[in-house]
Amino acid sequence: MNKQELIEKLQDIEWEDFEVKEAKSEVPKSSWESVSAFSNTNGGWLIFGVKKEGKKYLIQGVKTPEKIEQNFTTVLRNKTKFNKIIEVKCKKYNFGEDIVLGFYIPKKHAGEKPIYFNNTKNTFIRTGSGDQRATQEEIDTFYRNSSFEEKDQELTSFKLEDLDQETIKQYRNFFAQINPNHRYNSLTDKEFLEKLGILKENKITFAGLFLFGTEDNILEAISNYRLEYLEIAGTSYEDAPTKYNYRISSEKNLFLTFFDIYERLMKQIEIPFSIKQGVRNDDPPHLQALREALVNLIINTDYFSKVIPRIRVFTDRVEFFNPGALPKKIELILKEDFSLPRNPIIAKAFRFLRFSENIGSGFHKMINGWDKFYHLKPLIEGDFDYYKITFPKIKSATDTKTVTYTGTKTVTKGDDKEKEIFELIENNPYLSAEQIADSVGLTKRGVRYHLDNLKKKKIIKRKGHGKGGSWIVKK
Repeated sequence: MNKQELIEKLQDIEWEDFEVKEAKSEVPKSSWESVSAFSNTNGGWLIFGVKKEGKKYLIQGVKTPEKIEQNFTTVLRNKTKFNKIIEVKCKKYNFGEDIVLGFYIPKKHAGEKPIYFNNTKNTFIRTGSGDQRATQEEIDTFYRNSSFEEKDQELTSFKLEDLDQETIKQYRNFFAQINPNHRYNSLTDKEFLEKLGILKENKITFAGLFLFGTEDNILEAISNYRLEYLEIAGTSYEDAPTKYNYRISSEKNLFLTFFDIYERLMKQIEIPFSIKQGVRNDDPPHLQALREALVNLIINTDYFSKVIPRIRVFTDRVEFFNPGALPKKIELILKEDFSLPRNPIIAKAFRFLRFSENIGSGFHKMINGWDKFYHLKPLIEGDFDYYKITFPKIKSATDTKTVTYTGTKTVTKGDDKEKEIFELIENNPYLSAEQIADSVGLTKRGVRYHLDNLKKKKIIKRKGHGKGGSWIVKK
């Protein structure tokens, strides 16, 4: 960042990658919160020698720039305060006699997060243009993301006889049809499941439990396990005659859930009559795009999160909401054809049936397949603990022909989401933030962000506290 860029940033208070501190004669204690937040979110600049007054920034300079720079970087380059070494880029800006220091705090790799100081309670993330203390759920998400390819390989207490034998039989029959000459077809069930990574040391992995487990055993291990599928006869809940006209709230294993949901998805799009190599083509590219999105959700969902994976079919779009972040920015996944599924054993099982390709080409199939029929490209957006893929069926005034991924936002389509949340509150003032999040497909932090905005605009206010409280809509 050069001096002109710094000046431009000082004129805008909404920069998410930018934080100022006075730091006249010492490193401010609040700097450690910003270092943690930038490291855990998307990186950013920390500026010393600038004071913020309302919407204005005043350049005051630092008195002893060399001393402050040394003190600040020394703390970050040893592990006495932070749990990881943090390498920073330092810059010095001269404004007449005043000297301003700039420090670029890079985003840490998922395997190194969370970044905190003193103890894990001091873990911060960046939301909007401020630092927020991470919730315990968000901290847990960081730890799960740090072992991105390991969770579904962990062992449960269940054994082979605890799995649903009928599901295993169905899977093996399907496997044999798709791969008639594969050497796995001659194996016993035990040997077959060991090859897939379902069975290790005579115990079932979490992947095996999710793929082939009984409902009772899955829920015993993960009490809030389920996948949601909703069909809404409108462009939102508010303009639909009922909240939904069809729902699947599946606690079945993933193999059975896939077919339950896919059969409904097939009915939600037009499949025109066409001939391919002399026979009717019942698998056009836009249907393949939805199937790829469904498998993508299944193999990349964080099943240990409290947030439920959800598919919502509106009249103008289809949304796939996935608890669990992408391993890289979507631009890099598309460019590099990058493949790193969150649940590699589950991914392997679906790829054997040719339901899914690797993550890179899978996204290309979604984007190009949908665009070929609807002439619209999917929108991909998310944060460190979720991502959402939206397939538009009708072109809106704001649609573009590009794929986007919002890696630093907790919220999506701000004005639309605020309107949706407001209308929910207007219809039911007793809704909690968790219930609103469940309805609109955001994290609780995202909902709180919009609720705070609505309160700042004096559109709503809160009466009472906790579960006994309610919302008051100001007319």
